[in-house]
Amino acid sequence: MEKQLLQHAVLDETRLKSLQEELRTKHPEEIIRFGVEEIGVKAITLACSFGYEDVALVDMALKVNPELDIFYLDTDLHFAETYQVRDRLSERYQKEFIRVAPALTLEEQQERYGAELWKRDPDLCCKLRKVEPLRKFLTGYQGWITGIRREQSPTRAHAEVIEWDQAFGMVKLNPLAFWKEKQVWNYIFAHDIPYNPLHDQQYPSIGCQPCTRQVKPGEDPRAGRWAGSAKTECGLHVPQSE
Repeated sequence: MEKQLLQHAVLDETRLKSLQEELRTKHPEEIIRFGVEEIGVKAITLACSFGYEDVALVDMALKVNPELDIFYLDTDLHFAETYQVRDRLSERYQKEFIRVAPALTLEEQQERYGAELWKRDPDLCCKLRKVEPLRKFLTGYQGWITGIRREQSPTRAHAEVIEWDQAFGMVKLNPLAFWKEKQVWNYIFAHDIPYNPLHDQQYPSIGCQPCTRQVKPGEDPRAGRWAGSAKTECGLHVPQSE
């Protein structure tokens, strides 16, 4: 594939389907390599929330090319354990993760919208602290890589390893889309990758501290996110149609 094809406003649907079929059986590291080589190491970036899928991708990505930009959205509301695993990964791989921050501090947000906005309007809180900062950051790239897997939730059940992201107007790679939870953990243990200890305490999906709870046996892995509300996604990932 020519790099210019991926940099067009829309990836041709026929070519996209062909790439999905070609890449979905590849190892995630090969999918990352494809993105880095076809889009360019400085034109694609890896989103890292420091959850278990993402720490596995960090290991794979840095094996492909240690110059790849890896960023995280710092809402200022993460668990202490999330920041700790960030620091452990940074030391392990000698890699500086790019901090993407909201335009408003928590104090400024409270002054403008009132205290604990996440309780009253979680969609607006996510928009201010995650979606808008991400949109601004991604303007400097032609593609991004995420840790989305199909079995994470019904809204992600049709995720492909390569998609055209309509929301951000760029190529989106989900190298782990078809991997099962056990495969990810086997990779983490095999390569001794630091991970968030909250995963060992019934937190399979870890977001902001005020909006994340433990998951009970048999529940959806993302049931602990925005519990008690109809919200299931923060708005970063628009579900793709089947």
